[in-house]
Amino acid sequence: MIPINKPWLGDEEKHEVMKVIEENALTTAARGGGKRVRDFESLLTNYLNIKHVIAVNSGTSALHAALLAADINQGEVLLPSFTFVATANAVIAAGAKPVFVDVKKDDYTIDISDLKAKITKKSRAILPVHLYGHPSDMDEIKVLADKHSLHVVEDACQSLGSTYKKRQTGTFGLMGCFSLYASKVLTSGEGGAVATDSDEMADKLRMIRNHGMVEGYDTKVFGLNLRLPELSAAIAKVQMQKLSKMLETRRRNAELLTKLLFPAASKNGVSVPKETDGNKFNWYLYTVAFDKDIRDKVKQRMINDNIGATVYYSPPVHSTPYYSKISPGVKLPNTEWSSGHVLSLPVHPFVTETEIQYISDRLTKILGSI
Repeated sequence: MIPINKPWLGDEEKHEVMKVIEENALTTAARGGGKRVRDFESLLTNYLNIKHVIAVNSGTSALHAALLAADINQGEVLLPSFTFVATANAVIAAGAKPVFVDVKKDDYTIDISDLKAKITKKSRAILPVHLYGHPSDMDEIKVLADKHSLHVVEDACQSLGSTYKKRQTGTFGLMGCFSLYASKVLTSGEGGAVATDSDEMADKLRMIRNHGMVEGYDTKVFGLNLRLPELSAAIAKVQMQKLSKMLETRRRNAELLTKLLFPAASKNGVSVPKETDGNKFNWYLYTVAFDKDIRDKVKQRMINDNIGATVYYSPPVHSTPYYSKISPGVKLPNTEWSSGHVLSLPVHPFVTETEIQYISDRLTKILGSI
């Protein structure tokens, strides 16, 4: 089976992890984190060209901590429903209410016209998601946020390495949140990070990830244990040193797959992901969409051919049992269409050119027979 994603781990990561074990420094409650945490934060700070990075133990924790730091503990947060449920869960955990916004069918990011229509006096923040590594329209989002005095917290959990107008995603809003989950372009197994240019937010985030403490048992704000362990930080530190190579390999695979797929795709009503002059993808996921209602058939046949084609996400968040009770009657036509028509294909660094050719050949044959 060619998996949808696979972490690129080697001897360098193993060596750094063993050093942590030998030093018997698995984690620390120090406000600044352990040595590897600080090393990783410094590397990511430089990569993003931002003032602060605060490492935490998951992308979900990054979103939750960011909302807590911004005092989003009531009111409404506008976000797309076409995302992993963690985006909405973080809003609920912070004490606010998610308001689901539709997406655009061409890149699956938040639809500005629907966003504009759903801003009310209760709105506190906008939480755009750079889904699949596709950057949201940050200029337009920022204009709306400034007009209505709303915070912008970016869910960049899938977009490390993606750029919007030559600037890294996760650096436009008050804070940007990243995931280091095992499937992401850069992993620590489990982990996350919050990026910000705000000294105030960085100070609060360091307290929030450590039970609100500064020195000893002096809790100053509400916080939790959201610390990134040194073992995980050791992996992330090494991963940062080869991030550029991993992104280059993903791009090579994605561009080759597009080149091979395009003739059959255009003939059979299949949309392939397209960058624009202003948006560059990290190619976390290579996601196609079928005009006809054939996605599930195609997926099953590709799995039968040992290709790990995967659907992200069905159902969308607003249609899950929990959120359909919180936000009943929500209608998001583009979200619902996308949820039923998209399919993601493997382009991670371990996929070979031969396998890319195989993926293209099998999908082309399947399209020709359905």
